[in-house]
Amino acid sequence: MNWKKLSEPEKWILTGIPVLFLAGSLLHFLYDLSGENLLAGLFSPVNESIWEHTKLVVLPVILWWTLYYFFRKDAKIIEKDRWFQGALGSLVTAVLSIPALFYLYTGALGRDFLWADILILFLSLVFGQLLGLHLYRYGKGMHAETVLVIFAGILVLFAVFTFLPPKLPLFQDPVSGEYGKKI
Repeated sequence: MNWKKLSEPEKWILTGIPVLFLAGSLLHFLYDLSGENLLAGLFSPVNESIWEHTKLVVLPVILWWTLYYFFRKDAKIIEKDRWFQGALGSLVTAVLSIPALFYLYTGALGRDFLWADILILFLSLVFGQLLGLHLYRYGKGMHAETVLVIFAGILVLFAVFTFLPPKLPLFQDPVSGEYGKKI
């Protein structure tokens, strides 16, 4: 991939990888640093469950793609429907990659490692942003308004599951054995 031949939006997508990794890493500590503020808990992990750790990519990816579009739409350099299709592809890929990679390596090795968990965050963002780039370049597009409604639904789902998670292993804190956050 030749950086010089990439369009400005394509460069933005790839620049997102390290920025989103840093944002996700910082989000990991937000809930504790906020004094367990419930608002912070809607967007950052409230426990050590795999589900809660998918929050590390949700808000950063949504904001990264959406804000860029709204700040640059007047420049007429972005095809809106392909952009938001790429955004949704990036988000879904990153969210699904976290549990998939975690269960793959812990199932194979029988335990987890902090360095591997950090690598998973990075790889999930790489996979997501690269798929998002591909969809932006070659996709037919998806109505931007539909994607924004899906994003809102995803944010609501994450908020609800913070306090009312299903009693499934994905949602269980391996440290405390609890599910979600008590209100």
